[in-house]
Amino acid sequence: EKRIHSEYSVYDFMALVIVVSFLGFCLENIWMLFRFGEIDNRNMNFPFLIGYGFAVLFIYIVLGVPQKNNLGPFFIACFFIVSVGEILLGYAVEKFCGVYYWDYTDLPMHLTRYTSFFTSIGFSTVITVFFYRFFTPLMNYFKLHENNKVHVVCVALLAVLVMDIA
Repeated sequence: EKRIHSEYSVYDFMALVIVVSFLGFCLENIWMLFRFGEIDNRNMNFPFLIGYGFAVLFIYIVLGVPQKNNLGPFFIACFFIVSVGEILLGYAVEKFCGVYYWDYTDLPMHLTRYTSFFTSIGFSTVITVFFYRFFTPLMNYFKLHENNKVHVVCVALLAVLVMDIA
C-alpha cells in the first residue's frame, strides 16, 4: 500500500481530516456559544468543518510532529500559519461566496477582520498541544484499525464532507 510523507497511509490521513473536522466543529461552536450564545454550522449540513482537518494535515506536512525540544519554534510556526491561513481563507470566502463567516474587528489586536493576535495564540496553542500529545496516538490507532471497510467509510465520509461545503 502506498504511504505518503510518512509511515501513515492515505486512509490514515483521510481519517485524520475527518476526526479533526469534527473536533474543529466542536471547538468553533464552543467559541461561538460563549461569544455569541449560539451554535453556527457555517451553512454545513453535518457537524464537521473540513477546513480544520485540512489545516492540521497541512501543518503536519509542513512542520511534522513537535518534540519536547522544539515546542516553542513549532508554536511560533503554527502562529504564523494560522494567522496567514485565516486571512487568506477569509478573503477567499469573502470574494467567492460574498459572505463574512467570521469577523474579529471587535477583538483587541486584530489584523484585518480575519485574524487577531489572541485568536491566533489560541488556535496555535490548541494545535501544538494536539500534535504534541494526541497526533501520534491517534494516527497509530488509525493505522492499527485499517481495513477495507474502514477505507470505504473514510472515502465516503470525506466525499460527503467535500460535497457539504459546495
